[in-house]
Amino acid sequence: MFPSVAFRPVRLLVISLGLTLAATLIAGFIGHVMVGVFLGVGLLLGLLNAVLVRRSVESITAQAHPLKRSMALNSASRVAVITIIALIIAYLFRPAGLGVVFGLAFFQLLLVLSTALPVWKKLRTGVDESVESAGGVLTGSEGTEVRSTSDD
Repeated sequence: MFPSVAFRPVRLLVISLGLTLAATLIAGFIGHVMVGVFLGVGLLLGLLNAVLVRRSVESITAQAHPLKRSMALNSASRVAVITIIALIIAYLFRPAGLGVVFGLAFFQLLLVLSTALPVWKKLRTGVDESVESAGGVLTGSEGTEVRSTSDD
């Protein structure tokens, strides 16, 4: 199982919306509803960044001769734009707007956990039943095949 197969943007969207709702409710109880709303904006900006990363990796690696320089330039410009948007929101709507920055940071943690934990679990437990029942071939959400390498 590769991290690209473990990346599920729809699941991350649902989790982000749930966290936004929870953060807004908790922030509302202490009198700062907009902090929760801006945290949700940060989570959604993080999700947008993750989806754009996936698209750029797919397009760059599909080229005949993919260059590291184009990947680096794409990443740097995307991160710069999203960071500038977050900082502008944080500045214009201060102090509650600072929730956007926390939302971006929290999304990165969520992304790492939601991608790394399934991969780590598969590495620890070996091949699961869905791979074995499919004859050693698991088709990911992108239509890519992941083949089992076990000798079972």
